[in-house]
Amino acid sequence: MADWTEWWQLEFFRNALAASVLASVLCGVVGTLVVLRRLVALSGSIAHAAFGGLGAAFYGGFDPRLGALGVALGAAAALAGLDARSSERQDAALGVLWAVGMAVGMVFVHLAPGYPPDLLAFLFGNVLLVRSADLAVAAAATMVVLVTFAIAARGLVAVAFDEDQARLDGRPVTLLRFVLLALVALSVVVLLQLVGIVLVVALLSIPPLVALRLARGLGAVVATATVIALATTAGGLALAMVLDWPPGPVMVLLGAALLGLSRLVPPPAARPAARNRAEGTR
Repeated sequence: MADWTEWWQLEFFRNALAASVLASVLCGVVGTLVVLRRLVALSGSIAHAAFGGLGAAFYGGFDPRLGALGVALGAAAALAGLDARSSERQDAALGVLWAVGMAVGMVFVHLAPGYPPDLLAFLFGNVLLVRSADLAVAAAATMVVLVTFAIAARGLVAVAFDEDQARLDGRPVTLLRFVLLALVALSVVVLLQLVGIVLVVALLSIPPLVALRLARGLGAVVATATVIALATTAGGLALAMVLDWPPGPVMVLLGAALLGLSRLVPPPAARPAARNRAEGTR
């Protein structure tokens, strides 16, 4: 049986758990907007483009997160300028961004002097390697996301639900789209160390998808998604420690299991109708 007291005494476990909590907040807030706005594929493209920034940072000898964040924000700005109604252009841009980002990153990693970095840690993450400095950066990024969301919540929600209606209401749709994608980019960079580039989209999308089956109303969905994300990340971390498996994939598999279980629950909109039908048969 796992000795939780011994685990808590380990600094790397405490750091990993704190990182899981911060990531859960990002997944609850930003992930909900990603799912509502149907930006899952776009988020994946930003994540893979960020790998190009990681490679460039290794080649230049500076903090990989800065390279990843710079490229991710650049990708967000480029994608925000595309007309969301032109699906063919957007799909093509996402495909190019996805492939070019990975290719550029691999080239820079190959050219970087010295020993090559552990690519698996970036592709699939390793939350057990989170340091106190990493936590400070993640906490600052989470605060930026929360403050930005609090300031621009109405506009972001309007764009997420109906971009055309937001434009008719006189809202700055292009700017709000960029702000939304910038929040996605920032969240992606924070989540890279937890689950890596390959799995970051799953962590952003699974908790809101589960929450949409359990809650009704945007505030309730965001809160529920945050709780589900915490159960996924912290639970996945504990399960990985017990099984001696890599934490990132375990987190995603646990989230997938919760998503599968949530499919057994009728969506909130269907519950009153089901209850009325049951009462009518009495």
